[in-house]
Amino acid sequence: MKTEVILTHNIIGLGAESDQVKVAAGYARNYLFPQRLAIPLTQANKRQIEALRQRRAEREAHEFNTMTELAKGVAKLICIIKVKAGEDGKMFGSVTAGVIADELKHQFDISLDKRKIHLEHPIRALGDHEVELNLHAEVKATLKVRVESLTPIAAPVAAAPAEAKTEDGKRQRTEKRGHGRHEGEGEKPENAEAAQAKGKGERPEKHAKAEKPGKAEKADKTAKPAKAPKAEKKEKKAE
Repeated sequence: MKTEVILTHNIIGLGAESDQVKVAAGYARNYLFPQRLAIPLTQANKRQIEALRQRRAEREAHEFNTMTELAKGVAKLICIIKVKAGEDGKMFGSVTAGVIADELKHQFDISLDKRKIHLEHPIRALGDHEVELNLHAEVKATLKVRVESLTPIAAPVAAAPAEAKTEDGKRQRTEKRGHGRHEGEGEKPENAEAAQAKGKGERPEKHAKAEKPGKAEKADKTAKPAKAPKAEKKEKKAE
């Protein structure tokens, strides 16, 4: 059975002050009326509607100003949440709107209903995340949430780039070739004439034999001086 009531306070999911709503008779009788959150809809109580509307307007204006200032402050904050994670960085569990609300209260003394923290899915990865806050019907904000591991994560060993290895291999081969060339330069160069002979198609051995002195020249060098004639010796004695 339903009964119609006039709300005297803002009730999320039901209505705000001065709203006329239908609720279960037991809910109104056992909760709304005892908590003074609503009054029965009667001709006498309808006179209070205008006063309730005025109070509602004042409350909403105050909430709007408060949430506008909160949105400016939240945009500068970083909410750090520590979680358990494996060495590979994989989280154990997830970060929910309730966890974020608790950390806001603990770290910054900000009381925020978790229903105003909009998460499409719970956070399941380490790092920085941007979380949307529905602070008011006309005020939204973005909170930066940083999820960190309680245990240090092993840093991955960076492998040397394949290109660097290729360049080193090329450099080593180039140095070996250059070393072989320098060793070859230390050898004695061939005779210029031999080189010319090679260019003409002659063999360097034949050309070298042609340069050897002839037998006649050797004979001239080894020949002894001729003896003076005997007649000249006799003339010297006669004198």
